[in-house]
Amino acid sequence: MTKIMNLGKDGNYMIGAIIGDIVGSRFEFNNHRSMEFELFTEDSFFTDDSIMTLAVAKAIMMTDQVVLNDLTSTSIDTEYLEQLSANTVKAMQSIGRKYPDCGYGGSFYGWIFSLDSQPYNSYGNGAAMRISPVSEVASSIEEVKKLSKAVTGISHNHEEGIKGAEATAIAAYLARTGHDKEQIRKYIEDHYYALDFTIDEIRKTYQFNETCQETVPQAIQAFLEADSFGGAIRNAISIGGDSDTLASITGSIAEAYYDVLLE
Repeated sequence: MTKIMNLGKDGNYMIGAIIGDIVGSRFEFNNHRSMEFELFTEDSFFTDDSIMTLAVAKAIMMTDQVVLNDLTSTSIDTEYLEQLSANTVKAMQSIGRKYPDCGYGGSFYGWIFSLDSQPYNSYGNGAAMRISPVSEVASSIEEVKKLSKAVTGISHNHEEGIKGAEATAIAAYLARTGHDKEQIRKYIEDHYYALDFTIDEIRKTYQFNETCQETVPQAIQAFLEADSFGGAIRNAISIGGDSDTLASITGSIAEAYYDVLLE
């Protein structure tokens, strides 16, 4: 068993998403419908999930430097959110263009390299895999929602894209702020998705899907059924599908709840 310095609970809010991405990378087009597998091999690699998560974190730091250094600004207000959206575009493009072959979808690839990037009504699961930094800096559920929309709507402005990112960020925020799994489940079911299935029930039939609405509920359920960080990642991988993104979303929530232990 390897312990990653307890980074999940000590503030490195990206480590869960990045671990999930790397573990899931080799299974995206070679699904493994079992809990038994080696987590890291020489075939493991990072994908756009990790790159874009880093970009969101950079955008938040850029915005803090510009807006919160102004002593007249003490909250996440309209000015902050507008600056955050602009900085997210800058960060995603500046970092993303350095890794043109890391697995972007076709539309998002065009967005990354566009000189005038506009939202394109996407509800792809990329909205949710990159959102984890938001859950760390928010101080309330309402702030989670505002921040999530600011960094998501720049590209994935379809209501299902906004919803998938927000549900992921709120699940991670609730996990990070001491809520138990039943409370997290209830909030997600009351406001976002029905979680009326188990991982065992869907393992044999779940298909590859790149939408938020067919990825985020499954990723959250993988976390809810686990009893450890590593178990959550294994749950996510075991259902197949878009494995790197599923595990990245699951990992982003699980690291907020558990020590980051890999067994």
